[in-house]
Amino acid sequence: MRQRIDRPRLGFAFWRAGTSLALASTLTFLPVAASPAFAFKIFGMRFFESNEEEPDVIDPVKYTLTFDAGTDDDDLKSAIEASALLKQDEEQPVSGNLGLVIKARDDRDRILAALYENARYGGVVDISINGTPIDSLPPIPQFPAGAVPVNVTVRPGPAFTFDSVTLRGDAAGRNPADYGLVQGARADSTVIIRAGEKVVADLKAQSRPLAHLTDRQAIADHTTNTVDVVIAAEGGPVADLGDVKVTGTRDVDAGFVKYYSRINAGQPYSPEQLTKAADRLRQLGVFSSVTIREADKLAPDGSLPMTIEVSEGKMRYFGAGAQISTIDGLGLQGYWGHRNLFGRAESLRIEGAINGIGEGNGVNDIGYSLGAAFAKPGAFGPASTFTASLKAAINDTDAFYATTVTAAAGATFELSDFDTVSGGGEVAAMQVDDPFGDNFYLTAAIPLEYVRDTRDNKLNPTTGYRAMINAKPTYEFERGTFFSSFEASGSAYRAIGAEERVVLAGRLGAGTIVGAPTLADIPAPRRFYLGGGGSVRGYGFQDISPRNSDGEAVGGRSYVLASAEVRVSITETIGIVPFLDVGTVSRDALPDFSDIRAGAGVGLRYATPFGPIRLDVAVPLHRYDAGDSFGIYAGIGQSF
Repeated sequence: MRQRIDRPRLGFAFWRAGTSLALASTLTFLPVAASPAFAFKIFGMRFFESNEEEPDVIDPVKYTLTFDAGTDDDDLKSAIEASALLKQDEEQPVSGNLGLVIKARDDRDRILAALYENARYGGVVDISINGTPIDSLPPIPQFPAGAVPVNVTVRPGPAFTFDSVTLRGDAAGRNPADYGLVQGARADSTVIIRAGEKVVADLKAQSRPLAHLTDRQAIADHTTNTVDVVIAAEGGPVADLGDVKVTGTRDVDAGFVKYYSRINAGQPYSPEQLTKAADRLRQLGVFSSVTIREADKLAPDGSLPMTIEVSEGKMRYFGAGAQISTIDGLGLQGYWGHRNLFGRAESLRIEGAINGIGEGNGVNDIGYSLGAAFAKPGAFGPASTFTASLKAAINDTDAFYATTVTAAAGATFELSDFDTVSGGGEVAAMQVDDPFGDNFYLTAAIPLEYVRDTRDNKLNPTTGYRAMINAKPTYEFERGTFFSSFEASGSAYRAIGAEERVVLAGRLGAGTIVGAPTLADIPAPRRFYLGGGGSVRGYGFQDISPRNSDGEAVGGRSYVLASAEVRVSITETIGIVPFLDVGTVSRDALPDFSDIRAGAGVGLRYATPFGPIRLDVAVPLHRYDAGDSFGIYAGIGQSF
């Protein structure tokens, strides 16, 4: 027997599945929205919430569920049970007898969709309420008082495989295997749907914006347990981008939105470039939403008109942050910012910080900083950003005590989607008390940097890499000396397994300082040190350093740093991370590896929308005589 798997039915099943998922996500946040204005929720915990009870269910009907998924396949069983709201909401009453019937009927569609997703096209779902099949119930059912018995029985049937695959129209000639349509492979309905979507996407990538499917058929043969697939598509004409309009702006200049998006009339139509343009506008931080809409037909000149729809967010913001370490103490930060000073997404951020609380012997051992940073996107072209900053700081570390004032300005240019270069100028005045005495330094520097970043996620990468190289030629006026620092680093990430629940992460970095007759001619804040949560964990901040005869850290001219982590996801939100950090700092411009220090430990990660919350515990494998025996570090984001 051959059964055509009707496209509307398939689409309905998947739309329903998608809707239930979106609804679940929405309901997660409803209690917060319904709470008083001062209530909030974070990491699944509610704070300052009222004790008012949630509204009762109208005409509550309780039920007892007997659920037979009809399979010993754990993955299939989980998929079936996850699709059934009767199963998920088993402990919750339903609103009225009719509400119970509606929920059961919807569940039948959901379970069938789950079976199709797992290539079970001969599956049967029987649901009865109070012993009566749901299709035999009257329009207004009446059930006896008490818990109503509900029985769900699923017979999944065998898994179907692909037999013949036919691509027609402008899809003809393409390789079905490129779309997951392989003869003999399991014929999941999701594969068929994604294949059609990819055919259209591939045609649009050829600058054919009106590409669409003209046919998509899946016909199941129940005598052979196979599925024949037919996909036909029409590409339509090749087109360039046409007129670009901007809507939704209030305080942000609409012309700047168009300029910064880099969508220009006459460019070949490219869905990929449109996606990048939307992402680019979102990263400005001034819009709560960005949507680029394409016209549904070409203009008379054969081009495709576009509309950039934006919704502006709040332009002013403030916040606070903290990090804590058993070695380096508590750090607190606060900031205020404006995202749109002059109407073209110019940003100003003023921030202050206090570090080392509890690490030393009172307020004299605490570090302070206050600074302001300005950024102007698109200053020298849409792929550039001008930045300027002014910062004053008191740094009190075990290695030195420094009061610094630094002014800097520069520009960053995007060479491609992955490559950026930056350069500028910096002037710094520093009063430094370290093992070489109490000295004043006045420096002028030209920082230069190149970065290539292919990571899939900047906050929590699973694939890709980031490579950086920088140089900072510097002249010190008080002594008339010239020196330059050079640093290079790279980090790489690789997910393992089909579910990518394990990510291998590695980092390697090195730096050197050339010039300056003696180490004392280089300001201590410009020398190299290692140790702390951002480098070699298990050691205190700047604890890894060459030392003088009194055992005081003096800093070095070169360093090498390596780290390795195994990031394991235990659940969707919880992960553990065993790690090893190794580093060395040398007096000379070339590392001599005479003093290699290593730290090892394990970390806990809690996933949030703004990056993982990190808690690391590490021990030094070769600690200093007066050093700490372990360190605990907390922060937001992966360590590298």
